[in-house]
Amino acid sequence: MISLKYFNLFLFLLLSVSACSDDDNMSTEMMGDPSNLSITVDVADDDSGNVVVTATADNATQYWFYMGDGTDDPFVNTTGVYEHTYETLGTYLIEVRAYGSSGRFIKASQQVAVQSGDPVAVGEGYVSPLEYEGMELVWNDEFEGSFLNTSNWTFEEGGWGWGNQESQYYTPNNATIGGGVLTIEARKENYEGSEYTSSRIISQDKQSFQYGRVDFRAKLPQGQGIWPALWMLGDNFATSGWPRCGEIDIMEMIGGSGRENTVHGTCHWFVDGECNNGHCSEGKGTTLNSGTFSDEFHVFSIIWDENQIEFLVNNVPYNTFSIVDATRSEFRGKFFFIMNVAVGGVWPGYPDDSTVFPQQMQVDYVRVFQEI
Repeated sequence: MISLKYFNLFLFLLLSVSACSDDDNMSTEMMGDPSNLSITVDVADDDSGNVVVTATADNATQYWFYMGDGTDDPFVNTTGVYEHTYETLGTYLIEVRAYGSSGRFIKASQQVAVQSGDPVAVGEGYVSPLEYEGMELVWNDEFEGSFLNTSNWTFEEGGWGWGNQESQYYTPNNATIGGGVLTIEARKENYEGSEYTSSRIISQDKQSFQYGRVDFRAKLPQGQGIWPALWMLGDNFATSGWPRCGEIDIMEMIGGSGRENTVHGTCHWFVDGECNNGHCSEGKGTTLNSGTFSDEFHVFSIIWDENQIEFLVNNVPYNTFSIVDATRSEFRGKFFFIMNVAVGGVWPGYPDDSTVFPQQMQVDYVRVFQEI
């Protein structure tokens, strides 16, 4: 059995009443019908993978437990308490049915995400310096305190696919500040017609920059269909649209199929009559020698001047994009920041049974340096 080090649990409660009688108008409050069903799930912290489900209901004579791990037959008892061991990682939907003497039942469901691995401390991994020769720190957000600094950032909301056929709905509810990091969490939950939720945070109209060095220190999520990104769009996005505004992808990772050890640095721009209906792009990836980008924190950087944009991971360059050509003038203006975790899309593909939710991207800081 795999070692289960910690478990992230988020809950939703679905209550419904199912009648085993042809009389749909029969009151659920008649003698013998169950009512007031509630369930709790306690997850062991001893690496065993054990969960204990406790169900209580008025007028219940039997409890049926469906654990969501492929076993069709429920476990049935009269106590309302059932202990179960999950053998593999995954997101499981536990359903409990409480039957009354009438033969009718009510049910409640609770979703459990089972993840493995040691929690990663903020101090683990590469840390970039606060000073670079010939440059000064002009702006930074270290994500201290308990709330996102709204002088720097705005939440974007919506679930319309975001131009990439993504599956998530972006909401402010999936971002938190604590322990010195910003955490963006992708969850499997139904919301406003979408199967997943996440957060997307932008600095548009608040913080934007032309040229310099940008350092993002972050720990990435993992799993098929998970798509974290730290990136930039031109300040003229609202008036010129994409890709005419230009796009600088400081870091993108597409999860699944062993791809969590590779990140990509890419630029997008517009040239009338060329590339893909005017949309041009150029990028390159870099792969770790061992491990994945979810194992510890890494620093994702660009060094950007009037001639080129250089992409780095842990201060090691891996891609250089020239902006000298007149057709790349987008990259000689100001750009703002975007941080998000997408779920699904044309490039990463979509979550499958191997994808464990929730997934988190943690950002320790973003810093901007410019020449003195």
